[in-house]
Amino acid sequence: MKDALQIRSYTLHMRSISVFLLLGITSTALCSAQTMFRGDARHTGVTQEKGPATLRGIKWSFTTGRRSLSSPVLNQGTLFIGSDDRSLYALDAATGKLRWKFVTGGPVRSTAAVDSGTVYFGSYDGQFYAVSAEKGELRWKFETGGERRFEAKGLHGSTPSTQTLSDPWDCYQSSPVVAEGRVIFGSGDGQVYALETSALA
Repeated sequence: MKDALQIRSYTLHMRSISVFLLLGITSTALCSAQTMFRGDARHTGVTQEKGPATLRGIKWSFTTGRRSLSSPVLNQGTLFIGSDDRSLYALDAATGKLRWKFVTGGPVRSTAAVDSGTVYFGSYDGQFYAVSAEKGELRWKFETGGERRFEAKGLHGSTPSTQTLSDPWDCYQSSPVVAEGRVIFGSGDGQVYALETSALA
């Protein structure tokens, strides 16, 4: 991820509450208008940025209502992170101050994608959202067939082998990709969607 060498965030799971700790290293706001999981549409994780030589301790911390499984995304000085408390948070990357909070109907485990001032992410309520990166206002949402956990017979060697069980470790959502005017993501309904961002705006 392009930002990973500039800023590192750690999640501590204590009583189902997530605390984000930002390590005190030098960082500047990115000029790029687009950021997503592992930095780009190919998810390469490759960057031309030079990483910090040393870490200088915790710069700030932020606590959400429940645990967070999505990866933080840094764009234009704002850090976007989803939480199991059904919310997507926008935090000031320099101070950790809350800029806005967008509440959905289910846990937000999708790592957001940011493109040209819009944040795209999925929720376990079965909706895919596009919100304003500046103010967190809803621009549009798209209803999928719904999210669900993967399940199979005899999962992880469990017995009886004929019984179908849900996978307790299947707790992640597809991270969207934005490219050529489309936002692309997978869904628990078994579909891959490609939405025209301009047509839905």
